[in-house]
Amino acid sequence: MKLLIHGRNLELTPALREYTQSKLKKAIQHFEEMVKEADVHLSVARNPKTPQQTAEVTVFANGTVIRAQERSENLYASIDLVASKLSRQLRRYKERHSDHHHSSGHSASVTPSTESVLHESPIDKSLLVGKEAHLPTPGVRRKYFPMTPMNIEQARQQLELIDHDFYLFREEETKELQVIYKRNHGGYGVIQARD
Repeated sequence: MKLLIHGRNLELTPALREYTQSKLKKAIQHFEEMVKEADVHLSVARNPKTPQQTAEVTVFANGTVIRAQERSENLYASIDLVASKLSRQLRRYKERHSDHHHSSGHSASVTPSTESVLHESPIDKSLLVGKEAHLPTPGVRRKYFPMTPMNIEQARQQLELIDHDFYLFREEETKELQVIYKRNHGGYGVIQARD
């Protein structure tokens, strides 16, 4: 498994890096066949009045993004909490997919490895020639990801896995972009565009 660890407003000491690696490897050990990459962001809030130390983990499992985030006053405690949460989410994901894909006629799709994709279509020229780097507007962060068409139930399951309040998806029948979100008083809502 490829593990990337980033730090914000803190020094990533060898001890902190080793602790993070050991906790995540332990959390993912039963799911190594489906987890190929994990991205970890550790951060410390700059405001001394609210000491928040955050551990955020994004895991790429068989083409699905699973995200967990935890905050506490101690970074090591945040790492422990996020590892537990990630393990629960991976277990839930594996149980859900093993139940659905063992019936006849169904099989899980396999995400190709980076090496196989690179060998299929090699890059012949530089991607940087003739391009100029521009910084985005402060406060704007862009994320790009494939939007496989799915139904509302599949989108709700993805929402549970990424640990956000909302999830943007492409509805499989209409191919329209929709947003599913958690309602404050329980349940879910869907935002759709109206012509």
